[in-house]
Amino acid sequence: MRAAALLTVALTGCGAPGMNVDAGAGYDWQLPAGFPTPVVPADNPMSAEKVTLGRQLFYDVRLSKNRKQSCGTCHEQKRAFTDGRETGLGSTGEAHPRNPQGLTNVAFNATLTWANPLVTTLERQALLPLLGEHPVELGWAGAEVELINRLTTEADYAARFAAAFPDEQGAITLVTITRALAAFERTLLSGNAPWDRYSRGDASALSDSAKRGLELFNSETLECYHCHAGFNFADSVVHAGSANPDAPFHNTGLYNVDGNGAYPMGGTGLLEVTGRAGDMGRFRAPSLRNVTVTAPYMHDGSIATLRDVIAHYAAGGRSKRQTGQLSPLQSDLVRGFPLSAQETDDLLAFLSALTDDDFLTTSSLSNPFDAGP
Repeated sequence: MRAAALLTVALTGCGAPGMNVDAGAGYDWQLPAGFPTPVVPADNPMSAEKVTLGRQLFYDVRLSKNRKQSCGTCHEQKRAFTDGRETGLGSTGEAHPRNPQGLTNVAFNATLTWANPLVTTLERQALLPLLGEHPVELGWAGAEVELINRLTTEADYAARFAAAFPDEQGAITLVTITRALAAFERTLLSGNAPWDRYSRGDASALSDSAKRGLELFNSETLECYHCHAGFNFADSVVHAGSANPDAPFHNTGLYNVDGNGAYPMGGTGLLEVTGRAGDMGRFRAPSLRNVTVTAPYMHDGSIATLRDVIAHYAAGGRSKRQTGQLSPLQSDLVRGFPLSAQETDDLLAFLSALTDDDFLTTSSLSNPFDAGP
């Protein structure tokens, strides 16, 4: 199947595999305390062999056509699987319009891009960097056979695919490649931050400042919790116990270039998929876990620091700060609020308590090639 056809499948949801919680049964998830079990597609059950293969593929520069980048190039573990850039940079040097998203607890995301409600499985999402043409990421559009031939002739992959996909006789295909990548990504689980230890009963895990920040976060004045709720501090969540998960998108008043709520061309959000005028500037609210290491922020990386993000919301949106007027399209939850310097520091202290150092350093999620041949 050609790249365009594969991407059509990815973006329209045609032929979506059944989702089956039992597909994760028998796998040792090592879930953080209190976490639900991720949903796993029925046709891609979890296995240790598949995860091991997926980890190698994720970090292998041979997965880009010119051998210059891997998935891990734009998703660095120490940055909670972001890359520190305002917007992404593909293997051919092409600049991207979006800030690379973090992959913390990505298994629980109901949708998997900044502004496309149709990409709902990690298997399908993996097709986008592999085959995307606008922009180019890994560069395989129209050259899928070359990708398969490359991996087939690499001796280290024959045994790994055979172990991971015995029912497919170890076949190396786009399907098995994306299934292995998705299996590894479902193991990117983070739930041992100071906040988690506090929520499990360790009152000393949070500083007094962070506890005050927690109260502010959950207050009706700031209303942060409306879009960043639950165990994953997000509002786009799916797991084995959820039914009909929400997949909301929000306009946060970042831009209003024409006085009618318009965002810059190439970054108009959900509108690009739905064509509905009211979807201008609507993007998915990411999880706040490990947020202190994922700067810069917003869909286009246009806010440099977390302190500046707080100022953005306190002002009722950046466009309001610039024009004095609220965007007519922005969320009712973004209207501004008073915040003192001390309260800002307290809120930052709480957000810092969502950083899970184990997740950022554990060897099981690290680049296997760093250890040498």
